[in-house]
Amino acid sequence: MKPNLWLAAAAVLVLSAGAAWAEIPLYIAAAVADAGRPAEDVARDGARKPAEMLEFAGVKPGDKVAELLPGRGYFSRLLSKAVGPGGRIYTAVPAGDLEKAATAAAGGNITPIAISATAFKTPEPVDLVFTAQNYHDFHLKRLNLDVATMNRALFDALKPGGVLLIIDHAALAGAPVDTADALHRIDPAIVRREVEAAGFKFEAENDAVRNPADPKTLNVFDPAIRGHTDQFVYKFRKPG
Repeated sequence: MKPNLWLAAAAVLVLSAGAAWAEIPLYIAAAVADAGRPAEDVARDGARKPAEMLEFAGVKPGDKVAELLPGRGYFSRLLSKAVGPGGRIYTAVPAGDLEKAATAAAGGNITPIAISATAFKTPEPVDLVFTAQNYHDFHLKRLNLDVATMNRALFDALKPGGVLLIIDHAALAGAPVDTADALHRIDPAIVRREVEAAGFKFEAENDAVRNPADPKTLNVFDPAIRGHTDQFVYKFRKPG
């Protein structure tokens, strides 16, 4: 289908979905509605709320985006469509996965870059740094990561006025940082404190993927809660 027809189809989707979609830009709606998306991605949309996440992040055509630890590429594919051919997605993956990721991304607007426990740098300043369900990994003991240094690298990668968007599994309020190892969760207050210490300004929170039924005491991979954890979404901005 031609791009203008996709936008028309997306407009119908927005109008038929009611108030929840009322403010979703058409280019984001078109990215979510793309018929080329894998079926397994589409099946996860109800839980992951991709249109709301991209709209909240403020992604737009032509943007340069760094996505940290993209996993199987669920958000990478959506971001790629949303920024369009004039934009660029830099997917930050472990150095050992760089060759495989580059082969998979060949021919599109996705460029894998290496991230390690001691280094992160984008080829150019970006408009958005996006990470979903991965910030808690900064605290895994096996990585031995200097979190303050990493957050400052994220700050430096952004253009003045750029956005850092963090989605992650919530731990109980006051839970110690080693909960990341035990449950793959993190207390949102820890995230905010660490990110603001790097120079970011907290801008807003989105509740689209909160789940008050999650007891927050189970590992996120436990079948009883997997795919339905309580998640917080924080938007930070680099002053500019």
